[in-house]
Amino acid sequence: MSISRRGALVGAIFGAAGVVGIALLAAVPAKAETVLKLAHASSTDSLINKAIIRFADEVKASTKGAVTVQIFPDGQLGDEGPIADGVGSGSIDIGLGGVVDGIDTRLNVVTLPFLFKDAKAVHAFLDGPTGQELFKLGGDRGFVVVGALDSGFRQFATATKPIASPADLTGLKIRTPPNPVILATMKQLGALPQSVPFGQVYTALQSKVVDAVEPEIRDFYDQKWYESAKQVAISNYIWTPNYWFMNKAKLEGLPEDQRNAIKDAVTHTTAWYREQLDGVIADTIAKLKAKNVTVTEVDGKPFQAMVGPVYDAFAKEWGADLVAKVVKAAAEAK
Repeated sequence: MSISRRGALVGAIFGAAGVVGIALLAAVPAKAETVLKLAHASSTDSLINKAIIRFADEVKASTKGAVTVQIFPDGQLGDEGPIADGVGSGSIDIGLGGVVDGIDTRLNVVTLPFLFKDAKAVHAFLDGPTGQELFKLGGDRGFVVVGALDSGFRQFATATKPIASPADLTGLKIRTPPNPVILATMKQLGALPQSVPFGQVYTALQSKVVDAVEPEIRDFYDQKWYESAKQVAISNYIWTPNYWFMNKAKLEGLPEDQRNAIKDAVTHTTAWYREQLDGVIADTIAKLKAKNVTVTEVDGKPFQAMVGPVYDAFAKEWGADLVAKVVKAAAEAK
């Protein structure tokens, strides 16, 4: 082969290789976005899930698709306790729930009975210095509490007699979540608390393993517990949060702009959620009445008069200074 022909052949080979190389480079995908797994136990149709969808949409938009949030509602990744455990281990990135012993049991201080007079006081407390101080708990266990959405005030719902006084709770088998304050309060009021996982409550009521529940009213409706428990007494005896928490290493491993985008989205979502609460609760009560559920209001003072020992017990466990500080801040919140 002549030198000129050999040179032409080599040029053609390298030219073709260049074209192929350019094509291959063009085919290499851009750096994959960060996908954050978020889990909660509320239903797909719940206000919680609607809020989380808004949060995910904002995060994606504000990071221009660099961060997306994959949502697992309905306890798909486990009940609230396992969700917290998953966030701690890193198998889940973000979680919501009220079962927080795996994060820091002192977070339960906000669930002391009759601590808050209404939702406005709750929100003022959470946004204030004492609430923000509580959010710092759990950092030594690998968590960052980024916020709290209202699970809400809890009521009494029974399959038998309505609850009008503490005497009506005596000997009643009532389902509670595995919250130590709720368990202690029910015992103090004379009930027989049964810790049943959230996803098993419907069956427990249907099979009469329990005679009653003490739910937040929206969960009561969303989970169709009213099909077995037709008596609801509005008592507002305890307020509970859906704490919003994230794996600390995951959050701190993100670029600063992405961390800020997540925190801003939490703030905006929390504000939107709070605006919806009154209307959603009123609508839920109306829908329950349409399902032939009897809804009554009870005087909370006789119940409140009995729960002093609950405060005493947890002051010993968590520290009298912490409980006193929270009680004072809650009373001043407006």
